Amino acid sequence: MSFWEYLGNRHQQLLTDAYQHASVVFQCMVLATLIGVLLGVATYRSDWAGDLATTATSTVLTVPSLAMIGLLIPVVGLGVPPTVIALTLYGLLPVVRNSVVGLRGVDPSLVDAARGIGMSGVMRLARVELPLAWPPILTGIRVSTQMLMGIAAIAAYASGPGLGNEIFRGLASLGSKNALNQVLAGTLGIIVLALLFDAAYVVVGRLTIPRGIRA
Repeated sequence: MSFWEYLGNRHQQLLTDAYQHASVVFQCMVLATLIGVLLGVATYRSDWAGDLATTATSTVLTVPSLAMIGLLIPVVGLGVPPTVIALTLYGLLPVVRNSVVGLRGVDPSLVDAARGIGMSGVMRLARVELPLAWPPILTGIRVSTQMLMGIAAIAAYASGPGLGNEIFRGLASLGSKNALNQVLAGTLGIIVLALLFDAAYVVVGRLTIPRGIRA
């Protein structure tokens, strides 16, 4: 069976796997973004605290993804829970690092001007600092998403959702007539999803970053 014939026969299952893959990556990125930005906001004013947050989240990346999911299985079981926990942890570093860098890079004179017109600390953060730090934060989100697209394939090891199931099925049946088609379909599907997500982030950047800041 040719690759195109395989796609035609399995398109419904592949679309389902692709939807699940995109969904779990998107949800984990939402969690990683919320946690990462909060960590950045809490630590950027202190050199040691910011370095600690960056170091702690970078340490997670030293743990192989297969080992991370394997360690989580006895604690939370199979399926979605270990997938969500692992992907959220892996997605933190770029968001935390870029949040700290972006917030530290805000012009102090702008913060002083906001303070001078009576803005509270929360208002300065929400209306001045975070909007100006948004471009590097968005870049961190884009980097994290690209990483998680690939890492999410390992979730199939723990019966997780996504295109990794197609890849693992192919690897488990090497030598059969459709093994290569399965691996290729899963891999190309992940690449296409990664490109679509990145294109969506470009659009988000165009809509949310003022032209003066982009320039």
